[in-house]
Amino acid sequence: MPSPDLLLDPHSYDPAHFDTETRELLAATIDWFESRGLGKLTEDYHDHVFYQQFLDFVAEKQLFAKFLTPEGQEGAAPGARWDTARVAALSEILGFYGLNYWYPWQVTALGLGPVWQSNNASARQITAESLASGEVAAFGLSDKDHGADVYSTDMRLTATEDGYRANGGKYYIGNGNCARTVSVFGRIDQADGGHEYVFFRADSSHPAFELIKNIVPSQMYVAAFQLNDYPVREEDILHRGDDAFSAAMNTVNVGKFNLCFGGVGMATHALYEAITHASNRVLYGAAVTTMPHVRAAFIEAYARLIGGRLFSDRAIDYFREASADDRRYLLYNAVTKMKVTTESEKVIGLLGDIVAAKSFEKDNYITIAANDVRGLPKLEGTVAVNLALINKFMAAYLFQPAELPEVPTRRDAANDGFLFNQGPARGLSKVRFHDWNSEFEAASRIPNVAVFREQITEFLALLTEATPSAEQIKDMNFMLEVGQLFTQIVYGHLILEQARIVGIDDALIDQIFTTIVRDFSSYAVALYSKPLATDEQQKRMIAAIRRPADSDDSSTWDAVSSLSGRYTMNP
Repeated sequence: MPSPDLLLDPHSYDPAHFDTETRELLAATIDWFESRGLGKLTEDYHDHVFYQQFLDFVAEKQLFAKFLTPEGQEGAAPGARWDTARVAALSEILGFYGLNYWYPWQVTALGLGPVWQSNNASARQITAESLASGEVAAFGLSDKDHGADVYSTDMRLTATEDGYRANGGKYYIGNGNCARTVSVFGRIDQADGGHEYVFFRADSSHPAFELIKNIVPSQMYVAAFQLNDYPVREEDILHRGDDAFSAAMNTVNVGKFNLCFGGVGMATHALYEAITHASNRVLYGAAVTTMPHVRAAFIEAYARLIGGRLFSDRAIDYFREASADDRRYLLYNAVTKMKVTTESEKVIGLLGDIVAAKSFEKDNYITIAANDVRGLPKLEGTVAVNLALINKFMAAYLFQPAELPEVPTRRDAANDGFLFNQGPARGLSKVRFHDWNSEFEAASRIPNVAVFREQITEFLALLTEATPSAEQIKDMNFMLEVGQLFTQIVYGHLILEQARIVGIDDALIDQIFTTIVRDFSSYAVALYSKPLATDEQQKRMIAAIRRPADSDDSSTWDAVSSLSGRYTMNP
């Protein structure tokens, strides 16, 4: 039985699982881009034209307001709800047409996080009304000198008779040039020399809000701004103390889930363009796609793309089912931010190798994608940061499985209210997971799943019989490779879950796990090479190196080649 079609095709897109209004808004978004065409898309990209016309479309349709406002919020646009399934769908569509259009959506989601988590009813209503009128939001967290290190923020609030005055700068702030809601993180200095963290709502149109510059050469506006005695009233305060810190972390948990779907969208568009070009390209008397190395690269790119899609789709369900007693989404979110985004980067890199010089031409989408996809794993939380977070879940995930109910597929039209009531951002080691091994065991008939299980056995032996020492655990250089190996298990686990749910055929699963086996081997070599690795650990990593099982990739190639000419963006 062939696998279901998992790739976004704007020419035939009709997600029947969504309600009527959601389908209409998603279709309208596609129509807006297609009516402009590839020529205008690439021209605006290379000329760094700010995306005001897109924001005008967003305002006209109340797109961000409907998708990014919790249900029941006073002042909200009609039909508003925060529904992770449709948020993911719009993230993919915007990524499909370019990071520059995904970006204002992404930073609006982040900017709203501290507001929707706040008990400040006035600020919530003002923000909802602002969104309904077509405005966007910004997340004022990062400083120029400290990045997203919230412990070292330079934004200072000092008390006055009628509230506070804020002084300090922020850097890397998307939408900082136009957002009427800027959720700014800072600290209130106290008379005893201490301080209290704070999130407050600012407005970029205020005269005390000094817009310094756009720090990137792009359509995107990534602002550096300065607050100069900006008046902050008590009604502008969103969070104080530990709640402010938790609001920052919990906002990232929600908002940066969009990264994986933005990357999947970019890679999908690039794949269409690359296979159509290669299929019609003749070199040395033969079609490019008859060359073995080209076919192999296409098959790998397709397998990696479908793997990322499967993992991300399944992660939606864990977000939507999340509760104070089920926080598995925290691990899966970190994996989407790190692993799925790097997979998208690898896919586009493989496609760029295939089309070669074509990926540098100014009239192609793949040129845009190849340049911008690098930003997803690097600028929205580095790989190292996410791996350090992933490692916190390792012991519980691998060795302490719990009896937890099966998480259903969630594409219903419901508001995901828990995401703005996550509670304190701590206790990660207490999160429990269901048994990962049972899913692998059930799929062990598939050759490369079986090979991967052998690799997992060696990794578990390293952790239990050649356990990393206290010195090694403190060494980030060592533990990042351990984290990469662990991530492969988590990644494969959810891929298998979703493959079972949607009915992916064994041949395609085998191709996906071919890439996982190879990646695991490369990380094993990397850990073997670390200066702190012991002899026993090195033996375990050598034992974990595997060559993927030989498998029939013909059906996967047929799936890839069938994409030639299927979608071309309107000129």
